[in-house]
Amino acid sequence: MKNICFYFQVHQPYRMRKYPVFDVGKNHQYYDNLKNRQIMQKVAKKCYIPTNNIILRLINKTKGKFKVAYSITGIALEQFEKYAPDVLESFKELAGTGCVEFLSETYYHSLAYLYSKEEFTKQVNKHKNLIKKLFGQNPKVFRNTELIYYNELAKFVEDMGYKAIIAEGADHILKWRSPNHVYRPKTTKKIKLLLKNYKLSDDIAFRFSNRKWKEYPLTTEKFVDWAAFAQGETINLFMDYETFGEHQWEDTGIFNFLNSLPKAVLKKNMGFILPSQAADLTPVGELDVHHAVSWADVERDLSAWLGNKMQQTALDEIYKIEKEIINSDNNDLLRDWRLLQTSDHFYYMCTKWFADGDVHKYFNPYDSPYDSYISFMNVLNDLIYRIKGSKGKHIVTEKPSILIKK
Repeated sequence: MKNICFYFQVHQPYRMRKYPVFDVGKNHQYYDNLKNRQIMQKVAKKCYIPTNNIILRLINKTKGKFKVAYSITGIALEQFEKYAPDVLESFKELAGTGCVEFLSETYYHSLAYLYSKEEFTKQVNKHKNLIKKLFGQNPKVFRNTELIYYNELAKFVEDMGYKAIIAEGADHILKWRSPNHVYRPKTTKKIKLLLKNYKLSDDIAFRFSNRKWKEYPLTTEKFVDWAAFAQGETINLFMDYETFGEHQWEDTGIFNFLNSLPKAVLKKNMGFILPSQAADLTPVGELDVHHAVSWADVERDLSAWLGNKMQQTALDEIYKIEKEIINSDNNDLLRDWRLLQTSDHFYYMCTKWFADGDVHKYFNPYDSPYDSYISFMNVLNDLIYRIKGSKGKHIVTEKPSILIKK
């Protein structure tokens, strides 16, 4: 029986305010709390609440045959609690159905694995503990930030005890193979590799409302026929949750599409499967991925975050102070340092303004990549000032969330 495996990424960063050099050493408030609140509440109204309601209704309507998985960053969960608690409650209600799985990832949506295995491990464990606390689940499947993946990471994650890892089904790593099979990463023994079917996923996530697309309009029947015809036993549809209602607005018909999808799938004698269930399938072969791949941009590599000198410098500098941050034994410094690791900060510095330009502009608070870099480096300099000048002591400018208290 062929199954569809749905996984949705849920993430909102803490967006930094435009931080001038004159604030270095004087003002330690780095984030635009008003903008973060406004964006979270906007997306909650347009996407999270209505889509969660639809998912819950479909699970009940199909008597549990419809299943989905989520990977929600720790900082998104924090902002749910602060700015949209009804969203957090709706995810808890979904967790209670037994038909929803929560995946594991880095708490701060960081690129930590590329720079510090120790920091990466701490962030993953912090995220896992929060998922257990909120939803009562111990994640079994790992999803790295931006689907960044290669052999070494798979082995590391296997040693952490996960049964599967998710990655982009990029053409250049698959070659003649299909993404609709379960694979085993090279150098590993047990962990399974689940690959995104990017063509079918992007039909929903990016092309659904494109009137110039030759397949427009995308009906449920048409899409399910494509899935049924595709070679393989598991169709992995991985996408941003904001696809529903935010990237694709309600008036495009995206909610109607989602509402009618389970019935059409079941009518075709196909089903739905969770990532941990897909991981129980026998792999068809081994996949060797030497160089990092991601799900970003047409290149599907690391260039969205490391493609220019500004990005490379910013990332190098933030991880250079890891030892000093840890030795400071100051939880406020540690938290600010970790929030600076969120991959979005480096994405805003990207200078690839071509085919992927609109994607890089999404909720971008800066006028240019250079402005983003300057603001980030000013904040970093203030963080260094606090380490060296205040000897680990400073005034806390905002009450911490109950989710992040010790």
